[in-house]
Amino acid sequence: MSACLRFTRRVWKSFIDNKGHDGLCFPNLEIRRALPGTVETSLKIEPYNLNRVGTVHGGLIMSLTDTLGSLAVASRGHYMTGVSTDIGASFIKPAGRGGDVLHARAIVTAMGKSLAYTRVDFTNPTGDLVAYGHHTKYVGRSSSDPNNVKFSEDGETIIEGKDVD
Repeated sequence: MSACLRFTRRVWKSFIDNKGHDGLCFPNLEIRRALPGTVETSLKIEPYNLNRVGTVHGGLIMSLTDTLGSLAVASRGHYMTGVSTDIGASFIKPAGRGGDVLHARAIVTAMGKSLAYTRVDFTNPTGDLVAYGHHTKYVGRSSSDPNNVKFSEDGETIIEGKDVD
């Protein structure tokens, strides 16, 4: 397993261990792949993820945009992923029903000293784009967290900082 994937999963575990929103809304989120600046995930849709017409609630897409944007920042070596300054989503078609699997790919589109910009594409199991989100994060203070690391270009190894696992 690559260092980037291990680190990103460790950051995700810290979200779950916090016992906050993420753990309650999508505890079964799976991080399938992580490269520096990119995270690929899947989520089995549960009944509590649905709206009253039986499809994925838009709030789930918004929450995932927030969380997955943060995990994309983590995949760049940030243990603390900053705070949201802007978030939005566009809904193209129903994202699924209970039991379906929703896939997402989150990328860091740009990252400076104080702001990070992300995009999250959501697809159904056949690969159709069902929604996409954008997320801006203030990362100025989190850039100096002692748990941060730097990855090799391919994400296979940590070249600066501690590989805890």
